[in-house]
Amino acid sequence: MNSLKFKQMLNKVPEITIYFWIIKVLCTTVGETAADYLNEALHFGLTGTSLVMSALLVVVLFFQFKTKKYIPAIYWLAVVFLSIVGTLITDLMTDELGVPLETSTIVFSIALALTFGVWYVVEKTISVHSIVTIRREAFYWFAVLFTFALGTAVGDLTAEKCRLGYCNSGLIFAGLIAVITIAHFTIKRILAAEHKHQSTNAVLAFWLIYILTRPLGASIGDYLSQARSEGGLGLGPTTTSVLFLVTILGMVIYLTLTRKDEIPPERTA
Repeated sequence: MNSLKFKQMLNKVPEITIYFWIIKVLCTTVGETAADYLNEALHFGLTGTSLVMSALLVVVLFFQFKTKKYIPAIYWLAVVFLSIVGTLITDLMTDELGVPLETSTIVFSIALALTFGVWYVVEKTISVHSIVTIRREAFYWFAVLFTFALGTAVGDLTAEKCRLGYCNSGLIFAGLIAVITIAHFTIKRILAAEHKHQSTNAVLAFWLIYILTRPLGASIGDYLSQARSEGGLGLGPTTTSVLFLVTILGMVIYLTLTRKDEIPPERTA
């Protein structure tokens, strides 16, 4: 009876459309610039900012878990806070604890791999079209958090430690996303022609791109907000954060009204 009830629940995440990826990149950009704003402009400090943002994240996730279906405003608010907290976790490890970015990258890669591994063993799927129970949603949000922390570490590693700069780093990650996208659709076409199952290809491509959009968004945020002397455009974290938050708000309102990104019940796995 309970199993049937879970299967009939509506999916708790949006359909993967162009709107999803645009808002995802905007959220990751806000995560980078908002963390800098709270830490530096408001003088909260890394520890203070982390405590405040983590508390707010818990509140938002509480309401997200309480909902019975995908609600754009709550879902994307959770993504924004997860982006900020993920950034702060990496920054705390680097700036406060002195953990090298190479080590952070390895640690979060392992944490993410373990999350996916346990998720798959327990649920037999890690598809975003199957987030229809509380347990699956918990796995999903843990994975999202680790992608943000990992993406921050990788982005900082390439832009700062490897001295590639924010713009070059962004171009590299954009190129990798393009390669994965082309490979996904190429494999999809081949499998379709051979009448073979395509879900593994789609799930792998989704999570790889999801991970890479984090350092892409962080590179964009840093490039826009950092001073020109540091390789940025000098817009500052406040202007950049407000600009992207307003854009996110506009798109979320549009999706709430049109419901263009709701996954139909028959497509849940």
